[in-house]
Amino acid sequence: MSDWDFSPPPPSTLGDHDVLLEGSHLKGKRIALLLTGSIAAMKAPEVARSLRRQGAKVVAFASKEALRYTTIDTLEWCTTNKVVTQLTAAAEHLSDDAPFDVYLVAPATYNTINKMRYGIADGVITSSLASAIGRMEQEKTKILVVPTMHGSLHNSILTESLQKLKTMGIGIISPRSDYGKHNLPASTTIVAQVCRAVSRSLLKGVSVLVTGGPTPVEIDNVRRITNRFTGRLGINIAEELYLRGAEVKLIHGESTFMPPAHLPHQIAKTFDEYLDLVLGELDSKSYTCGVFSAAVADYKPETIIPGKVPSGGALKTINLLPTLKVIDEVKAKFPELYMVIFKYQEGISHEQLMEIALNRLQRGYPAVIANRGEETGVNGEQVAYLVTQIEGAKKIVGKKEIAYEIVEHLERVC
Repeated sequence: MSDWDFSPPPPSTLGDHDVLLEGSHLKGKRIALLLTGSIAAMKAPEVARSLRRQGAKVVAFASKEALRYTTIDTLEWCTTNKVVTQLTAAAEHLSDDAPFDVYLVAPATYNTINKMRYGIADGVITSSLASAIGRMEQEKTKILVVPTMHGSLHNSILTESLQKLKTMGIGIISPRSDYGKHNLPASTTIVAQVCRAVSRSLLKGVSVLVTGGPTPVEIDNVRRITNRFTGRLGINIAEELYLRGAEVKLIHGESTFMPPAHLPHQIAKTFDEYLDLVLGELDSKSYTCGVFSAAVADYKPETIIPGKVPSGGALKTINLLPTLKVIDEVKAKFPELYMVIFKYQEGISHEQLMEIALNRLQRGYPAVIANRGEETGVNGEQVAYLVTQIEGAKKIVGKKEIAYEIVEHLERVC
């Protein structure tokens, strides 16, 4: 336990009910968060806050059973709105005056799922859902459910109900299944699916391959040559694409910073694995765009030594050979792929960096992200330039901003 000097927390511009925005994918969207009688309802406040971090306005609807596991005060604090707990003359379950963009049932119990299937409307949650289904059939809203229950309740009746709801157009968010139970997944996973459901991005449904992270080369069975890049930017790019509804796949080099579970990805432990995964993925599926942010190894040992070389000076010389240029291999084999490539340099001027980027454009790469180790933002942020023939060079500061601008560029060209 660390010692605390009993000093107060630093001041913040955020109010007591405010959340720190992480994005704007749900800006202007109204979300009805429907809570049913599962112990997982205790996690609903965090789901509500996570939705708000993407800009959503959230109204909670809670059954009497759900309020056994959370409270009205907690939900009102998290959503900043009154909680709907019963059917009243105001007809909140119809939401005529302020319709919802999404109805999110999280958690969704066995009881509620089966009632949805058969159109039963016998309480505040099921009556709200009956109205929501009508709106959904008029393409005025989306409905998403997160099944949450003990494994013994996953019977043939539940399976049939889920299949029926899916054919109706209701989205089923996969639960996190552990210890014989369907558990509520991480709030970030739930929010990502809500973002994808409401996305109107031009990239929705577009296949994009993203690479990130280091690609180590092996010396022996224990030692590797690698670099200091973690792949955080590649994850940011893939996440931005995923939230917009793109069919994204991330190939990520093994590092200390790993992709979130909801993001489709494969881990490449070595350069050779990375090369095989990239070419194999492009062979197996038709991709429209590729963003190649991985820090690819330029050299590898001439021979990988079997076993472990004993310590104490036995390993004195390593003969290195150039590796294949993966982006060149991709460009040659998949000429229709729109490629965004990266170029990192140190010890050169900005003008020299731009000259290198322009050279890449002249070689047929349509977009280059160029940056120098010496150039950072006022708070140490990464600074990069998006360089294209048509748009010139655009300066971008910060990894999330770089990811956002890359995806905005893909919106315009793919």
